[in-house]
Amino acid sequence: MKVTQNINLSSNIDVSVKNVYKNFGDIKAVFDISFSVEKSKTLGLLGSNGAGKTTTIMMLMGILKATSGEIKILDQDVYKYRNKIAKEINFSSPFVELPHRLTVLQNLNVFGHLYGVKSLADKIHKLSMDLDILDLLKRRVGKLSAGQKTRVSLAKSLINDPKILFLDEPTASLDPDHADWIRTYLEQYQDRTGATFILASHNMPEVERLCHNVIMMGRGKVIESGTPKNLISRYKSTDLEEVFLQLARNDKV
Repeated sequence: MKVTQNINLSSNIDVSVKNVYKNFGDIKAVFDISFSVEKSKTLGLLGSNGAGKTTTIMMLMGILKATSGEIKILDQDVYKYRNKIAKEINFSSPFVELPHRLTVLQNLNVFGHLYGVKSLADKIHKLSMDLDILDLLKRRVGKLSAGQKTRVSLAKSLINDPKILFLDEPTASLDPDHADWIRTYLEQYQDRTGATFILASHNMPEVERLCHNVIMMGRGKVIESGTPKNLISRYKSTDLEEVFLQLARNDKV
């Protein structure tokens, strides 16, 4: 008899990573990392380019397979139950392009159908109002500005009301007013839905504002972790950017 295992949403830990390695041939991209993320919290994933952040996110989403170690999302093995988990997560990045020839509306419809979103037209309208992209719906994505693409990417990432949202530089290319507005929107969305965020960003004030905890990666390893406030205190700094710079100049990140 085949037993179907349902995703357990009762656990207080939404993301669990234990002793994970990722090798590309002889290159050790990620080396023995372990961390967890509590439900409804935001984890900042920080580090210089090449530190292993993107590789880690790709493994958390089940796109890349870890060489060894254990990754659980919503208390389930990310590789064994990837299809189930995929319905509960989403990803926003201004650096991952949506199909340029499709309009914004066509893109949102495609992703909405992929996720099986009910009352899709109503959902798209609400997101379009919330993220100020209503006047962009009939425009091709390839004709949008960088800031407009960022807002459309965020709309795409919220189309399925994800329980876990991966955010890669969510306010890149936005002017200060729109960036602040998006951060407020994300805070309100998390308060309203209880979603868990994993945020990769080089914007340290953004990380300080949005993140409950951060881990700093360097050369594929976790080299620091804690709350923003604790890290600032530990390194006798005035802000998180100073902490990052100290670690970078010590050649750790």
